[in-house]
Amino acid sequence: MNEPSPPVRLLIHGAAGRMGQALLRLAGERDDVDVVAAVTRSKPAQRVIDGVPHFSATELEAVPEFDVAIDFSLPQGLDPLLALCVSRGRALVSGTTGLEPEQRAALDAAAGNIPVLWASNFSLGVAILNELVARAAAALPGWDCDIVESHHVHKKDAPSGTALTLGEHARTGGAQPRYAALRAGDIIGEHTVQFTGLGERVELIHRATSRDIFARGALHAAARLRGRPPGHYRVTDLLS
Repeated sequence: MNEPSPPVRLLIHGAAGRMGQALLRLAGERDDVDVVAAVTRSKPAQRVIDGVPHFSATELEAVPEFDVAIDFSLPQGLDPLLALCVSRGRALVSGTTGLEPEQRAALDAAAGNIPVLWASNFSLGVAILNELVARAAAALPGWDCDIVESHHVHKKDAPSGTALTLGEHARTGGAQPRYAALRAGDIIGEHTVQFTGLGERVELIHRATSRDIFARGALHAAARLRGRPPGHYRVTDLLS
C-alpha cells in the first residue's frame, strides 16, 4: 500500500485580509495542507496564532520552508514574495489583482523556473463563465459587449481583475468589451457579461455569495501544484 503524501506546506501571504483569514480558517479544516507561515503587512501582535507562526512582510526571508505560497495581498507586496519563491524554488498561487505590466512580465519570467498560477478569480463558476463568454462572443459577431462588475466599497482596483479576464476571453471571440464598475456595501463579487443585438440581449451572470469559494479554490489549486514542473497554470488545469 502506498504511503499517503505529507501535507502541502503553505505560506499564506496577505494573511490579515479578508481572503487571508478565509484561507487560514479553511486550511485548518483540510488534511492535505498545513499552514507553516502567515505573512501580514504590519508586525503581528502575536508571533504564533492558533498554532500558525506569523511574520511581517519585512521578515519574509525568515519564514520556514514551504512548498507553495498563496498570495492575496496588494500589488506592492507581490514582488518580494515572487523573488522568495524563485530563490527557494517553490510554487506560487496568486490572486492579487491590479498588477502592473512589469509585474505580469515578472510572473511570466518566474514561470520558467517555478510553477506559477495567477488568476483573477478562483471559483469554478467563473472558470466556466470565461469559456462561455468566449463562445458567445464568437457566435454573436457585431453585437455590443458590456461587462458590469460590483464589489464591496473597500476594493481598490476597478474594473476588477475578473472583469478584465472576462474581457480578454470576449476579445478572443472577436468582441470589443466595455466596462462598468460599482463599489457598494459588502458585495462579495458580481459579474454580468451582456451581449446586445438589435431587438435582443444575452446576459451571462456570476454572483458570489461567499468569499469561501475563492479560498477553497486557491487551496485546492495549491494542494495540486506541489511537484509540478515549472510553467504557467490555470485554475482549470488543477480541477481534478
